[in-house]
Amino acid sequence: MQDNPDLKKNSENGGDKSGNNKKILMGILAFALISTFFMNFFMSAFSGGNMAEIEYSDFISLVEKDAVNAVEFESDRLIVYADASKTEIPKEISKIYNNGEVIFYTGIVGDLELVGTLKEHNVKFSRKVKNSSPVFDFFMSWIMPILFLYIAFSLIMHFAVKKLGGGGGIMGVGKSNAKVYMQKETGVTFKDVAGQGEAKESLQEIIDFLHNPDKYIKIGAKQPKGALLVGPPGTGKTLLAKAVAGEANVTFMSLSGSDFVEMFVGVGASRVRDLFKQASENAPCIIFIDEIDAIGKKRDGSANSNDEREQTLNQLLSEMDGFDSSKAIVILAATNRPDVLDKALLRPGRFDRRIIVEKPDLIGREDILKVHSKDVILGDDVDLKAIALATSGAAGADLANMVNEAALRAVRMGREKVLQEDLMEAVEVIIAGKEKKDRILSSKEKRIVAFHEVGHALASALQKNSQPVQKITIVPRTMGALGYTMQMPEEEKYLMTKDEIISEIVVLLAGRAAEEIVFDTVTTGASNDIERATKMGRSMVSQYGMSEKFDMMALESTENKYLDGRNVAICGENTVAALDEEVLKIIRECHQKAVSILKENRKALDEIAEYLYEKETITGEQFMDILKKVNGDEISQ
Repeated sequence: MQDNPDLKKNSENGGDKSGNNKKILMGILAFALISTFFMNFFMSAFSGGNMAEIEYSDFISLVEKDAVNAVEFESDRLIVYADASKTEIPKEISKIYNNGEVIFYTGIVGDLELVGTLKEHNVKFSRKVKNSSPVFDFFMSWIMPILFLYIAFSLIMHFAVKKLGGGGGIMGVGKSNAKVYMQKETGVTFKDVAGQGEAKESLQEIIDFLHNPDKYIKIGAKQPKGALLVGPPGTGKTLLAKAVAGEANVTFMSLSGSDFVEMFVGVGASRVRDLFKQASENAPCIIFIDEIDAIGKKRDGSANSNDEREQTLNQLLSEMDGFDSSKAIVILAATNRPDVLDKALLRPGRFDRRIIVEKPDLIGREDILKVHSKDVILGDDVDLKAIALATSGAAGADLANMVNEAALRAVRMGREKVLQEDLMEAVEVIIAGKEKKDRILSSKEKRIVAFHEVGHALASALQKNSQPVQKITIVPRTMGALGYTMQMPEEEKYLMTKDEIISEIVVLLAGRAAEEIVFDTVTTGASNDIERATKMGRSMVSQYGMSEKFDMMALESTENKYLDGRNVAICGENTVAALDEEVLKIIRECHQKAVSILKENRKALDEIAEYLYEKETITGEQFMDILKKVNGDEISQ
């Protein structure tokens, strides 16, 4: 006999809700119990008003002095009404009561002669009679407050949580926060998105389906329910989603994954239901969920898992299975962490397509620069291709920022057009920060930095597989650099050979080598160079298979490659130690090669460094002119 899947799903959902209701009820009961305890505690603590306790012997002494007016017998103590004028009032008493009396209390000690003593001194006495029983007192002190608080809190939770299933609740806490954009509000089309030709081609079919669903239905094709946009930050995933809505001329519903996550369990699931309900009412439309990894992480079932996030994810999976694709509803989502998403979310029938939105290539960067500079007045000398070459690895957001920085610089310089130098300076600002004019180096430090940077430049110029030098400067920058050597690639490259990586490591280590040769010492200025060189050498051995010792064995894998790209070892501890030794061997060999190159060209090192020391900044052309002048037409390799 087969199980009814719908019945099974309903029973599971019912079980979840039942479990949540039990948790809520237990929480209300605990709150009521704790509140009642503290209420009784404070009532008992302050029920005595300003009364002070006195010793029984002191009480008898007051009676014998005729200072006591009346005594009231209680079950566990005596209340004493004394004449304030005949009594020393303790510091604890801050108030004299009516008729000039002050009130004390003392314990009962079973004195059989007490009544006779009171009569002898004309003291009025009586016994306070309680009409209630201990059971009644317990009921009024504990049961009634607990019931009252339980009912009050239940009513609050009833309106704040129970009604969330209908998409409502106090202040609309269960409603979706989706911001609805019409095409006239987004104003974005594929013309505004450059450098992502493959992504646009993948999304074009979805747009065509939204425009002409009949031709797809006629042949039996089904519209993809969802598409996942994956790529590094700043590559234009959100912009692409808006462009799809603009091209299709349909409603665009946008919200972030974090909008679903709330304190109350069940709120996120309610918002998912409300979102899809709104989408059905506004079909055809596009639902865009940005940063979907906030709710779509893998469910590991551990005790530390987030019940609210998992219920929200379960509801999203259910809604994506349940809605009819013929209604022309498309779900787009964006993330830069696809490796943490739940597999159930990525299977066909939910997010049918994974669209990679990578950082743009050379042509893409040039197109992006054209898009972002169309409203900027450019000078005749502007060469966007040169800027694109200098910004390898930059995302669309980085390029937009560079164009804006260049425009701001042109205004600061009093110009009405943006020149090539503004764009190049903007590139340097993004890479190294602004010039730090208030940091003045001493003559000795300035000379060390000059030789350090020329060491980089010479190692780059004197090797076959290095990139040409564009600029050398020893002007400090706000991101910590005391100087830097800027290299400009001659063409876009997607692969690096082993020789090219070795040459790059030699260039990085040549700054420290110059310090050793000229000053016979080392400084802290090479810290970033050493870090980058070590990372490249480690990648050669652990990932690229460029080591004779380990051949083509993978020793590390990359996690979060669209974010920090952290490497994680996938080998044993002994192998990791051997890996470190192999990396050290590469670093030492490259270091020795850098020292050898600079010693052979010591005259060029000295002359160019002295020139840089005087000028502070020189171009790549000036650098090459001095080098050719010193070495002649034949540059030592």
